[in-house]
Amino acid sequence: MARVSPSETPAVVLPTVAREVEEFVAAGGWDQVPQLFALVSTADLITQQPELADQLDPGSPLTPIAQESLPSDDIGEALAGIEWPPVVHGCALAQEIVVLPPDAEQELQSGSMDDEAALRFAAEHPQRREARLVAAVLRDGTVSCVLRLRGTPEIPEELVEHPELAPNLTDALLATLQP
Repeated sequence: MARVSPSETPAVVLPTVAREVEEFVAAGGWDQVPQLFALVSTADLITQQPELADQLDPGSPLTPIAQESLPSDDIGEALAGIEWPPVVHGCALAQEIVVLPPDAEQELQSGSMDDEAALRFAAEHPQRREARLVAAVLRDGTVSCVLRLRGTPEIPEELVEHPELAPNLTDALLATLQP
């Protein structure tokens, strides 16, 4: 793991980094493609590239570095083909999703629809909410998720943080860090 002070355990550091990634992506507005970030030691990055020192927060143990576009439209397929080098302590993925109310989620999970019908159902559901999800993981298994629900004229924007928001996605990200 990156050089972290005793008061900055991975469980404390990672949510901060996940929020930083979400804020960075949010600055670009909505309707963006998924974005992948490598999480590297800030101290190591400054040591290797001192010209970046004035652009980085030396007090932050980890720095997210945006990567090239994913090689596939299928996130699962794209992540399955990624292996990070040891210098990468973790990674984060930001993607836009549709959030449905619990009863609609149950209907989708019943398995009565094929993928195309499920996508259409979610896109057309009158109570759907657009959201941006950031899932972040570290090699030690620490996970963090941040979900920003897009505001509407009737409903204000909302930020939700919980490590269990996207267990399948965090598992897929953790797999990219395995040797």
